Amino acid sequence: MPWVESYSLSFSARHDSSQNEEAAGVLASLEVLREELDGLFEHTPGEVAVVLHPRPWALALAHPWLPLARLRAAPASRRYFAGWFGEHEIHVLSPPALERRASGVPGSRQALLLSPEHEYSHLVVGANNPGLPPPFSPGAFRSYVRWAWLCEGAACWLAGQVPHLRPAIVRRLREGGRPSFPPDVRDAMLLGGTVFDLLERERGARVAAALATSPLDRGARSLLVDAFGRQLAGVERDWRYLLDSLSAS
Repeated sequence: MPWVESYSLSFSARHDSSQNEEAAGVLASLEVLREELDGLFEHTPGEVAVVLHPRPWALALAHPWLPLARLRAAPASRRYFAGWFGEHEIHVLSPPALERRASGVPGSRQALLLSPEHEYSHLVVGANNPGLPPPFSPGAFRSYVRWAWLCEGAACWLAGQVPHLRPAIVRRLREGGRPSFPPDVRDAMLLGGTVFDLLERERGARVAAALATSPLDRGARSLLVDAFGRQLAGVERDWRYLLDSLSAS
């Protein structure tokens, strides 16, 4: 099938000609998300190109940083690395390919179908935090790895994926041992969003968004103390209680 382009106010999509309806749905959802994030962030990039790939290998060829990030992640989270981002574009599996990638557990399909929103959220965070990519380079990828809990956690939270990832989080907790706080790079995709979710519950969405754009020169623990406004030991205790409650329910 030939490739064609579709357009919305702030985005363009390059996709298989058989997927006009699916592309229109992706563009409409991204427009809604951009409008929502405009109230939380100073910069919400427009004129963003969205490339919808029908096969995972094509996505990996387009963005070789993606397989490297997936390899660093825990097995329970690897299927959710379904896209990547550049400075003015996002690449993601097409909706039918995302459907095929989903597991049979509740929430997997819903989380994966939010992958375009996840990648656009990366663009927004990067546009408002000069310490984070894009653009990518070897140094920028090292920064991504160091701050993966913030990069992936903010993207999962902003995209609305956190509630849908609960079964995968439970699997990770059962199979992978005690996670660190904040989550390390292996757990960033699944557990990073729970940090932002907890912060939103305590102090609101604006404070959680501000954490994603904080200067990174003071270290993760200092950023979390400032964001939560209390001692880190108490924050970690409440975060672990949140994870335990997910496993128990």
